Amino acid sequence: MKIAITGGTGFVGTRLVQKLTDAEHNILVFTRDKKKGEKVFPKQGFPQVEIIEYNPLEPGSWQETIASSQAIVNLAGAGIADQPWTPQRKQEILDSRIETTKHIVEAIQQAQTKPQVLVNASAVGYYGTSETASFDESSSAGDDFLASVCQKWEAAAKEAENTETRLVILRFGIVLGEGGALGKMLTPFRFFAGGPIGTGKQWFSWIHIDDLVNLIQQAIHSAEYQGVYNATAPNPVRMSELCKNLGEVMNRPSWLPVPEFALKLLLGEAAQAVLEGQQALPKRTQQQGFTYQYPTVKPALADIVQQ
Repeated sequence: MKIAITGGTGFVGTRLVQKLTDAEHNILVFTRDKKKGEKVFPKQGFPQVEIIEYNPLEPGSWQETIASSQAIVNLAGAGIADQPWTPQRKQEILDSRIETTKHIVEAIQQAQTKPQVLVNASAVGYYGTSETASFDESSSAGDDFLASVCQKWEAAAKEAENTETRLVILRFGIVLGEGGALGKMLTPFRFFAGGPIGTGKQWFSWIHIDDLVNLIQQAIHSAEYQGVYNATAPNPVRMSELCKNLGEVMNRPSWLPVPEFALKLLLGEAAQAVLEGQQALPKRTQQQGFTYQYPTVKPALADIVQQ
């Protein structure tokens, strides 16, 4: 099967490409930086991977290439919490998702032979934040910046519903793996300086990277998957519980919290992505029969720390 992936050199995309090539699929990795793509996926180790440089914010010949694949996985998007949310950064976060998705859908609409499936990323930020409520796929959207981004992102993807291409939207929780958010948390714990971020009461809806990759693979291959699914583990935790478990699996204390004001000084409004959360439950994902390898957080953390 020929599978096109945008964001294929990122944290999730890299693991996904590795798993798909292990299953002997042919992969088209779309990237802004071809040299980076060739470094991540050298031809000697990944003969089934073709690196294609593109500008996702502009239409071009890349659209015909992406539409020639049998499946498309759209993971493209600027990082949410790695820079302060200046007006320019907010626009980058929005455009990198919406414009890329619009151009992918245009390519599908114009293709004579349609791809079988488009798996489009979104995020549980769709629901807004709450310390008391829980959300599943039927819950309404929030009203903050991230919720607005997710609504527009999903609306752009839903334009593909008018084609013969099956659409699956996966609302990602925080992905636990060797990189990403957890990777940034491991360093202070290694130096006996770990602890919860902010109050510790905020919900942390998470998923182990291997479960996420398996869910994406099932969404590609199973025609039963259609519509919106929460890509989260069935047992979200509060930040304090996450850090307690992380300390235990690393044999380190979890006693030094990161003050809320310090994070706000560093990241400004973008601190919202870390200091606030939501309890997102994968109701449709479980109804679909998806089996989690890591349904609870401590074994998930132990696996990642051991790696």
